[in-house]
Amino acid sequence: MANDKNDTTHAASVLNDPFDPDVSLLHGTRTCVPKGNRVPGTYEETVDRVIESAVVRSIFNGDEMTRRTFIKRVGSATAIAAIASLFPLGAAKAFASDGSGPLEKKGLKIGFIPITCATPIIMAQPLGFYEKYGLSGTTVNKAAGWAMIRDWAVSSQVDCAHMLSPMPLALTLGAGAMAQPFVMPAIENVNGQAITLRNDHRNVKGPQDMKGFTFCVPFDYSMHNMLLRYYLAEGGVDPDKDVQIRVVPPPEMVANLAAKNVDGYLAPDPFNQRAVHEGVGFIFKLTKELWPGHPCCAFACSKEFATSMPNTFKAVFHALVEATMYSSDMSNRREIARAIAPRNYLNQPVEVIEQVLTGQYPDGIGNLRNEPERIDFNPFPWHSMGVWILTQMKRWGYIKGDVDYRKIAEQVFLATDCGDIMRQRGMQVPESTYANHVIMGREFNPDDPEGYLNSFAIKRT
Repeated sequence: MANDKNDTTHAASVLNDPFDPDVSLLHGTRTCVPKGNRVPGTYEETVDRVIESAVVRSIFNGDEMTRRTFIKRVGSATAIAAIASLFPLGAAKAFASDGSGPLEKKGLKIGFIPITCATPIIMAQPLGFYEKYGLSGTTVNKAAGWAMIRDWAVSSQVDCAHMLSPMPLALTLGAGAMAQPFVMPAIENVNGQAITLRNDHRNVKGPQDMKGFTFCVPFDYSMHNMLLRYYLAEGGVDPDKDVQIRVVPPPEMVANLAAKNVDGYLAPDPFNQRAVHEGVGFIFKLTKELWPGHPCCAFACSKEFATSMPNTFKAVFHALVEATMYSSDMSNRREIARAIAPRNYLNQPVEVIEQVLTGQYPDGIGNLRNEPERIDFNPFPWHSMGVWILTQMKRWGYIKGDVDYRKIAEQVFLATDCGDIMRQRGMQVPESTYANHVIMGREFNPDDPEGYLNSFAIKRT
């Protein structure tokens, strides 16, 4: 359990005791924490530990050997006193805690769809990440589909939710629903999707062979829809004229494939792998082959929740960034698979979830593949990715008229805030919130979204 002070096997290096000579402060290092090590339990203790680690690493200039030797020689108590005389640790801790008062609400309701993209949001309950940040009584509530998640979020039946990364943009703009400002504090997963085809389509080589197909995607405002449309159009196939694209809830996709209602889908896992497990389909292409590191699902909430309950919002934000960090560590993936497999979460065989999370899986056409980056977890919500999503929403007619791409992306994607939390935990944070991205060999420059949009031959706008 993440909130058990005796369970230290997954403690991130930034949360290790900087005054213990037997643990490492190097980012990415996993160490067994010795008995007696001060393990942070509450939110305040976690903030204190992050500050202590940052100060100690700075004083020793990241030299672990010197730090350990010094503390072994003088003892931890003397080391604490000596470093406190050089740097006002108490004042720094007080400054960092300023403005974080009691939680306005502890028992949150968080909506989710039962897919592996929601891994950090789901596993944060059974592994104790919500409770660690004072959110006792918080529950994750399973929805049948994305329309239900949207309705729950808009009507405040849930406090925050697992959403597809285009959804908070669409909700803020009033695309597909009445306009209501939402924020997206963090991405949950990157990659993690695939194009799965029915077994009788093994002769398909590319988009040109898919004319006349019927596909399903989980929601109009989804990376699945945007990436499928992009892939087809790059191959000369008009996604609105040459194929049919239906919205189908992810849990229903395998049954539709088996019944031959659809030819394939671009979908979240575990339903690509479940089609292989059931013997009704094969994995044609992972979406990381289209755009390596593309965003997919995210943690989102209404702007009203974030502003009316700032301390609670801050706590759940911290909990989910830490859970996402934990999910990114491949050594934790099998434990996570067992945690999220039960009926009240994904309701899937552990074997199938492990195949997705570890990237070691049969593809349905006789190959055992090893793709460690099949799915990964990184919370940073790039503003440039938000701009790209908006260009595709406009490209296919989901939004119309003039679009202030940067303003909307920066209003919804809380990249700066997420970067601050990541930095506190010793995570690497990009220097800028904008970057160029390459999708199927075509470079996207966020400084020229309209030029990029106009470069496409197949579009609705």
